[in-house]
Amino acid sequence: MIRLNNIVKEYENGTHALRGVTMKIEDGEFVFLVGPSGSGKSTIIKLLTGEIVANSGRIAVNGFNLMNISDRQVPLLRRSIGVIFQDFRLIEKKTVYENLSFAMRAVGASPRLVRGRIPYVLELVGLSDKTQQFPHELSGGEQQRVAIARALVNNPSTIIADEPTGNLDPSRSLEIMRLLGRINELGTTVVVVTHERDLVNRFQKRVISLENGVVTGDGVSYDAK
Repeated sequence: MIRLNNIVKEYENGTHALRGVTMKIEDGEFVFLVGPSGSGKSTIIKLLTGEIVANSGRIAVNGFNLMNISDRQVPLLRRSIGVIFQDFRLIEKKTVYENLSFAMRAVGASPRLVRGRIPYVLELVGLSDKTQQFPHELSGGEQQRVAIARALVNNPSTIIADEPTGNLDPSRSLEIMRLLGRINELGTTVVVVTHERDLVNRFQKRVISLENGVVTGDGVSYDAK
């Protein structure tokens, strides 16, 4: 569950990124977070993952109070959230299996859990036959599916996808969005940050619109100006 209540964030350079943002995302929802560049989308991602702290307001994510979270709790928060990036951020010198294994071992997973979890996740994203491939041997769509698998491998309750189709052609973008939809159907909360209006409107999910640091809409379509 994600709760933002009257969140204000001003950076040290004087940029007012968020000006009293309030939103609520329930467990199991699929939500698009949309808006033009500079609207505050990236700031919200950084707040939700504990990378930065708001100036004022209240934030709760998966049972953690982010306005008063201890250093000890931050790794637990991040274990409950899987993040997918536009630029994939895979380790080039590691195979698909090794990329996922690294993510699991980083949070203390046992070798037995690693061996059991990775095949399941790779099957879910349709990459069971790519276990020993390196990132450079994969297409862009396949690399993004590896990134999705990595986000899923520690069984988070929430997935945040930051422009996950930004580097993909339209057919691959549709493929990735359908995959995220299937993941959501399995019970994972999915938040997709994007500016791709046609793709958003095709899926008829909840859409929260931002502009100049404020929420300007909350519905089922992206009516970009």
